[in-house]
Amino acid sequence: MKHKVCSITDVPPGSKHRFQVDGEPVLIANIEGTFYAVSDTCSHADASLADGIMEGTEVECPYHGARFDIRTGNALSLPAVSPIESFTVSVEGDEIYIESDFF
Repeated sequence: MKHKVCSITDVPPGSKHRFQVDGEPVLIANIEGTFYAVSDTCSHADASLADGIMEGTEVECPYHGARFDIRTGNALSLPAVSPIESFTVSVEGDEIYIESDFF
């Protein structure tokens, strides 16, 4: 199912932002003009990844430093061992959409 999340102007290049999509927290990141979407909740500590540091294609959990690949949701470092959900992103005009059967 396709969900409208935000406008492209809400996530400038090099930034990330948390949005609620049907009550679920989603992190949208703009990496060099390409948009990515993952679950905004760390799989280890139940923390908002939007509050963490983004470097390149990785985001770090603000609680214990677990890192995730924003493109795939894969856990890249301990203490996280489980991936986070990643979503297919499409841009239509100035709007960002994600595809998910998750919610």
